[in-house]
Amino acid sequence: MSLVFPSTGRRVPCEQCPLRGLPSFRNFTDQELRFVSSFKRGELVAEAGSTILSEGSHSPHLYTVLSGWAFRFKTLQDGRRQILNYLLPGDLLGLQGSMMGEMEHSVEALTSMVLCVFQRDKLDSLFEGYPRLGFDVTWIAAQEERMLDEHLLSLGRRTAVERAAYLLAFLHSRGEALGRMSDKPLHIPVTQQHVADTLGLSIVHTNKTLRKLAEKGLIQWLDRSCEIVDAEGLRELADWEKPKERMRPLI
Repeated sequence: MSLVFPSTGRRVPCEQCPLRGLPSFRNFTDQELRFVSSFKRGELVAEAGSTILSEGSHSPHLYTVLSGWAFRFKTLQDGRRQILNYLLPGDLLGLQGSMMGEMEHSVEALTSMVLCVFQRDKLDSLFEGYPRLGFDVTWIAAQEERMLDEHLLSLGRRTAVERAAYLLAFLHSRGEALGRMSDKPLHIPVTQQHVADTLGLSIVHTNKTLRKLAEKGLIQWLDRSCEIVDAEGLRELADWEKPKERMRPLI
């Protein structure tokens, strides 16, 4: 994995951010938009497999995903990896380092990505001068905690097939909320190894489990992605209800 560094160039001004037109995100006031525009320092372009943030590092930056997918993970000393969550457009990366001093997890690009880069040491001025944006950051952290609670429940109590169904239904729900859906089925850009590292299963067990979902007509496994054929069927199998839609913040 290669570590990537931000550039100072700004290809997409905050005022023209394509994510702001999506119904999932709340609108900024003009004053908030001016602040966020001054908060942004540039953009980072990362290829799939690049390391955005590294466990134990002291990155001076925060990032918002503008396009692409990534995942957060922790690694044991022997190299075994646990994927904690997935990151999609609009998600904020690096907040933990602002509070803990150093990153306690790593972030890797799952696909080619573009991320907005923000200066971490300016975060205090966000809380001091823009309380609604401060609440937004707190909401983002609480939302991450809620998702991790769901993941922990799945790992602890669902069967292997139910775990896989939950994970794919969860990722489908996140893509759907971003308005990434069309008449065509959603393709989730994960390999079976990513699924195994998320579910805590061996690659052999993961392969057998995903084959069962395919035999039920719920998914179709491709070379490096999974096509969701029946999202409702996945949710029913996992006994999981996707969260109610609400407008979310975008920093």
